Amino acid sequence: MQEIPLMRAGMLLMAATALIGGLTMVIIPRDPDGDRDARRGDGVEQSLAAVPAAAAPADTAARAASFACRVDTSGVALPGAVHESSGLALSGGGDALWTHNDSGEPRLHLVGADGTARGQVRVAGATVTDWEDVSAGPCPGGGRCLYVADIGDNQASRPGIAIYRVPEPGPGDAQTRPADALLAEYPDGPHDAEAMFVLPDGGVHVVTKGETGHVAVYRLPRTARPGTRATLERVAELRTGNVPRRERVTGAAAAPDGQWIVLRTLDALSFYRAGDLATGRLAQPLTYDLKPLDEKQGEGVEFGPGGTVFLSSEGGKKENPATLARLTCTLPG
Repeated sequence: MQEIPLMRAGMLLMAATALIGGLTMVIIPRDPDGDRDARRGDGVEQSLAAVPAAAAPADTAARAASFACRVDTSGVALPGAVHESSGLALSGGGDALWTHNDSGEPRLHLVGADGTARGQVRVAGATVTDWEDVSAGPCPGGGRCLYVADIGDNQASRPGIAIYRVPEPGPGDAQTRPADALLAEYPDGPHDAEAMFVLPDGGVHVVTKGETGHVAVYRLPRTARPGTRATLERVAELRTGNVPRRERVTGAAAAPDGQWIVLRTLDALSFYRAGDLATGRLAQPLTYDLKPLDEKQGEGVEFGPGGTVFLSSEGGKKENPATLARLTCTLPG
C-alpha cells in the first residue's frame, strides 16, 4: 500500500479533526503490525497493496473527514439480572434491546434504552457453554429471528460452536419457540470468539477474538442445517498472531441497511463497509476511541436507527450491574 508523506498525512488528519470537533476522535487507521496487513478471500491471502484505487489514502482521508460519533448517554445501569451483558440486538419494535449473560441459564433479557427491564425469556432447546453475542436477522421462512452465538472458547479447545436461531419472542412470552441449533467448526482448528453479525440477507459471520490466535472473519455456509455440523468459511484476516488484550474483538453488529459492520474492542469501535468485510476485500476502517467511556469490560455493540450505536459492558464483577451507552455516529454515504 502506498505510504502517505508525513506532512500530507498530518494536514489531512488535522483537517478531519477540525471538521468534527467535540468528543469525536478520528483515527486514519494503519496496519496494526506496523509493516503489513493482509486480507483473505476464498482461502487465498492477498496483500492490501492489491486493493483498487478506490481505497487509496486520499479516499481514506475523505471518508475520515465525514465521519463522527458523539456520546449521548453512558454508564446507564442495566437490571441486576444482567451482570455479564455480552451482546446486544435491537428489538423488532426498535425501542428496546435484547441482551444476555455469558453463563448461567439460557435466557434473553429485554431492556429499554434507559436500562429498565422489559422482560426475559428462556430460549427453548438451547444450552449455555459460553454465550458471547446476539444478533437479529431474517428467519429462513420469513419473519424476524434472533441468533444467539455460543462461541466463547477461552482455551481454544472446543471441537465446535453453536448458533441458536429462534423467532423473536413476542410481548409477554416467557419462553421462545424451540431453537434451531446451527452447529459449526472452524476449518483451521478451534478459536476463541466473542463477536457475530448477521446481514439483512441472513448471512451469519463469526469474528475471532485474537486472544488464542488471529482475528479473522468466518462465514456460516448457506447450506448449514439445524442438527448437522458445517465447516465455517474463512473470508478475511484482520490481524495475525495473538493480539494485546484491549485490542481483542469482543462484539460485532451489522447496520440495519446492511451497508456497515462495526467491530468493537475494549477500547475502540471500527467501522467497515459490509461489502468489504463480509467478502474479504478489506479497506481501512474508520475508528472511534471508547476509552473516555471508562467501561468496565465492554463487550456488546448494536446499530440502531438514525446512526445510533448502542454499547454494553459487563459489570466487572457479578455483584455489579452491567452498563449501557448510546452514541450517534455519522458514517459516509
